Order: sequence, then C-alpha cells, then structure tokens
Amino acid sequence: MADLRQTFARTENLIVAPGRLMLPRGPQPGMAVLIRDGRFYRVDTFARLRAAHPEATVAELPGHLLMPGFVDTHTHLTQSLGKSLVFGEPSEIFRRIWVPLEGSLDEHMVYLSSKLAALECLRGGFTTAVDAGTRSAGHIGRLVDAARETGLRLVVAQICNDLGGAAQVPDRAQILRRAEAHLATYCGDALIHPSLAISIPEVASGGMLRDVSAMAAAAGATFQTHVNEHLVAVERSLVANGRRPLEHLAHVGALGRQTLIAHSTLITPSELNLLCDSGTAVAYNPVASVWKGNAIAPALQMQALGIRFGLGTDGTRADGFRLMDAAETMQRAGYGLASGDSSCGGGWLWVEAATRMAAEASGLGAVTGTIAEGLAADFLLVDLDRPEFTPSHDLTWELVRYGNRDQIDAVFTNGRLRLVQGWPVDWDARVLLREIRALTAPAIAAAPIQRIHPTADSLLAARTA
Repeated sequence: MADLRQTFARTENLIVAPGRLMLPRGPQPGMAVLIRDGRFYRVDTFARLRAAHPEATVAELPGHLLMPGFVDTHTHLTQSLGKSLVFGEPSEIFRRIWVPLEGSLDEHMVYLSSKLAALECLRGGFTTAVDAGTRSAGHIGRLVDAARETGLRLVVAQICNDLGGAAQVPDRAQILRRAEAHLATYCGDALIHPSLAISIPEVASGGMLRDVSAMAAAAGATFQTHVNEHLVAVERSLVANGRRPLEHLAHVGALGRQTLIAHSTLITPSELNLLCDSGTAVAYNPVASVWKGNAIAPALQMQALGIRFGLGTDGTRADGFRLMDAAETMQRAGYGLASGDSSCGGGWLWVEAATRMAAEASGLGAVTGTIAEGLAADFLLVDLDRPEFTPSHDLTWELVRYGNRDQIDAVFTNGRLRLVQGWPVDWDARVLLREIRALTAPAIAAAPIQRIHPTADSLLAARTA
C-alpha cells in the first residue's frame, strides 16, 4: 500500500483517483475528484480531469473506495469518560449518570472527554458529528477546541433549558443572550457549526421551546431536542400537558425544518404526520435503542412518508459501518420480518442515511455528506483489498453488512488528512489516552452518579472470591 501520509502531505490542487468513487448513483470505477481549497472542486472521469488539469498532483489508489465521511446526527462528546457505566442500566440514564457526570466535569476534563470522543468519531469514519450540547456549565469552548484540534466537523449545541436538566439553570434573558452569542461566535466557521438545544421538552417552558426553535431557524442553524424516547417521559408529558412530547412541540410551535429530533422511538401515526407536515428531521439511533431498551424508530415508514432522517450513535459506539448494519438489522427485526420485507432498504438506504441524508437532517446538506462539486472534501479511503469485499457483487450492500472501521485507511475533513489506519497524523493520541487513564477514576468517583446494577467485572470478582 502507498504511504498515505506522504501521498497526502499536500492536498491542494490534487487529483485523487480511487478504484471506486461513491457517487449518488453508486460506487463508480474510472471516476476521480480534484481537491482545491478544502473542497471537491471538480468530479469527473480520471482521464478528463488529468487532461484538463495537467498541473495537478495525482494520487492513484486503485485498491480503494473513496466515499463520503459518515455524519453522526446525534451524539454527546462530553459523555465519553463514562461511556461503559451505562451498560445494563434501565432507562433515563441521563438523570442518574449523564447529568451528574457532565455537571461535575471541570474545564480540562471537558476538553479531554471531547477530544477522546472526537478521536473515536474519526476512527469510526465519522467526519461530522452533531453534539446535543454539554451539561457542563461554561465549558463549551473547550469542547470546540477539542473538535477543532482533531479535525472533526462539529455541529455543537448551546443548551437553553429554563426549567432544569442542566448543572446550572440561568434566567430566561441570560439564556437567550448566551444563545445569540453562541450562534454569532461560530457563524461562518469552516469546521464548527452552531446549534441550539433543549435537552427534553419538559425542562423548558413552552415559550422557551418556541423562541429557541425560532432563533435557530432565523440563524440557519439546527434546533435539537430528545423526544418520545422513554415511556415514562411520554407519560409525564401527558400528565403535565395533556399531550405527548412531540405533540407538545407542535402545539408550542417548535417543529420545522430547523428542528432535529433525537430518537422518536415511541411515535404514533398522527405524530408521524406532524413530522412529515412540518419538515422536522429525526436522528435514528438504532444502537442506543437496543442498549437502552427503548423501542425502534420506524425509519422505513419515515422514509416512505418523506420524513427526513439520518443515523446517529447517541454516543454508543463510533463505527459508521456497524451503525449502518444496526440500522438495517433493527428495521428488519422490528418491522421487516413481520411484513415479509426481505430488502428493508436494499442497502443503499443505509449508506445514504449515514451520509447524505444525515448531513441534510443536520442542516449541513449544502456543506458535506456527498461527493459533489463545491462541497467540503470530507471523505474516507476504504481498503477494498480485504477478504470481506472479495469477491464483490454489490459493494453498497457489502459496506452495510461487511464493513467495519478497521477497513478505513484514511480520514479527511476539509481536504486535510486527519487519520491513517485509525491514528492521527499530526498529534499523539496515545499521550491523550495515558492522561485520560490517569485522571478519569478520580473524576468519576467525584461525580454523584447513581448506578442501579453492579458492573460485570465486580460480579465476576465476587463470584470467584
């Protein structure tokens, strides 16, 4: 294999000619891209690009697929230090684990957690992540620093709760001032995209839900919230408002094309109509649904109705290929088997949902998610010289069923090489890992976390004592 670090030491005015190029019409041979100013300047046949741009440097990679980077439509970068504390726990772990943990992190620990999570994203092929906002008060700048240092494209939310659900809850005027400042700070940034969020509808007044959603829409930003994920949350909303959470959002005027709903697993036919009619997007988080014991979002039905959605991890596991597999598997198990649907999207749907559709749902359809002229050069080089892709009869399906992150040889954002075979090219990730190992145990011990079940390791130790 070519030395990718050397090949991509400079990516300005560079023609990349892979064995296959993943385009909207599928993986195509004989195609290439010209990269300039961090963007796909031109997409054409290799022969035509070479003839039209004889001055350009050429990188020929016949054994690779060049495909768009994955877009994670829903994650939490500042939860990475406690990621395995939630295994086997009952629902609403945010109340017992995430709010206590995030609220206890100081500025440096927010930075370490975010950088670790950003690294995991990139290792899994995610060139973009949509962060729902940190509950650690006042440290969002360090989260951004971490993403920027790794090269991860980030949609980052400022949480705007006015009734709870965060480490500190300021008054309404202060919340709105912070929201405006957040939107202004990252407006026009090449890598960081501002967003506004309310953790769950019940931690905000109707007026705050409406105003924050409208503020995001006016700024061309995304408004995020978690909705219809847990049965108990649905029931609390019915008791408090006489409406289910999604119905409540519609009632107060918080839905729209700017709105990105995480989960929507417990959803009625009439609520599907609300999503469809309003243009609201959904983050479909299949691994999180299984790990947390939630229902499965009806993604195939959403697709049939024209509801916008993309795939998200919810911080569970940063592997874009395994996420696509889980997305298809959950639809098959939850709906396809009962209806005799042996296709369940035909493979192509899940590649689209992890790339182009995810970017569009995140408000970044004009920025990334597709190999197209003018869009950011956020892409992966996938090694096709692997047993999993030999022989190859339907590469799109094979990416869903056989792909995994160890097949990713290189990750790029804004035309820059960020990782080669899972490790950064311009900073030492192992130094970061050593520091995290040294500091995490005291940080976790200091957080008022409440676990229901003991860890598996502790049970095994007790059994053999």
